[in-house]
Amino acid sequence: METKVISSGINHSTLPQSYIRPESDRPRLSEVVDCENVPIIDLSCGDQAQIIRQIGEACQTYGFFQVINHGVPKEVVEKMLGVAGEFFNLPVEEKLKLYSDDPSKTMRLSTSFNVKKETVHNWRDYLRLHCYPLEKYAPEWPSNPSSFREIVSRYCREIRQLGFRLEEAIAESLGLDKECIKDVLGEQGQHMAINYYPPCPQPELTYGLPAHTDPNSLTILLQDLQVAGLQVLKDGKWLAVKPQPDAFVINLGDQLQAVSNGKYRSVWHRAIVNSDQARMSVASFLCPCDSAKISAPKLLTEDGSPVIYQDFTYAEYYNKFWSRNLDQQHCLELFKN
Repeated sequence: METKVISSGINHSTLPQSYIRPESDRPRLSEVVDCENVPIIDLSCGDQAQIIRQIGEACQTYGFFQVINHGVPKEVVEKMLGVAGEFFNLPVEEKLKLYSDDPSKTMRLSTSFNVKKETVHNWRDYLRLHCYPLEKYAPEWPSNPSSFREIVSRYCREIRQLGFRLEEAIAESLGLDKECIKDVLGEQGQHMAINYYPPCPQPELTYGLPAHTDPNSLTILLQDLQVAGLQVLKDGKWLAVKPQPDAFVINLGDQLQAVSNGKYRSVWHRAIVNSDQARMSVASFLCPCDSAKISAPKLLTEDGSPVIYQDFTYAEYYNKFWSRNLDQQHCLELFKN
């Protein structure tokens, strides 16, 4: 029987046919260059005006940045990566107890992106968790490893507070009151994807995840320091983002592009895979509440700037996003005026 996940312990000498991308849609790894000017923002520098200015420039120019001295304790981060590794090293029979291909499930192990709909699969397994409110969702998380719920809960709390600090700074960088974006987004949901990319026999033929933007408001990514894999699109070129010690990568999602009236960019990014080593990443997503009405604050259009996007609720957006393939046109284009 074919296993449902690729982290099954089976070593593939060649890539299975269902993972091979058409020639026009391959990573072309030889054309990728390192992102030399990736914005790295020190959140403890003491000069809040400078932090806000740097965040605004990064959001406008790149759609992503990295933060250091962010206040999340190193021990919390290390334990998170440790328990994630323990989970994916469990016997495949144990992991498969949590397997589902239903995107509406609030906790599931799955593979690729949307295996029911896509024609070519991605070289990725992931554990997807809803994380807020913790008292509602943590009891359904894996009980093996035994420390999983406690470690991941603490990590989620820390990340949520960091996300709120960043949303306040992003609002101020737009000239808005610091609470403005949080007010638009409502009581934000929080999800997590613990991504595992096993060694891949032919990384030039496939992706861990193809090019996409994130449908949520803000993504806080913890990268594996040992194995690079994140690439971002800037000026039509793919750039490799090297992992920085003790840093998080912050990606703007589609909702912040809409709320900023297109001034800030939801970054196109992808994950590539490696022939020698497995790679792990932990992506945390802050999401508007389902009923949040996503629209640009009047202050951003009172100078006569056209309103770029129709008003929509996050639930409408999210349903549209999950009904498509990951690498189709930008979902936000469907909501333009």
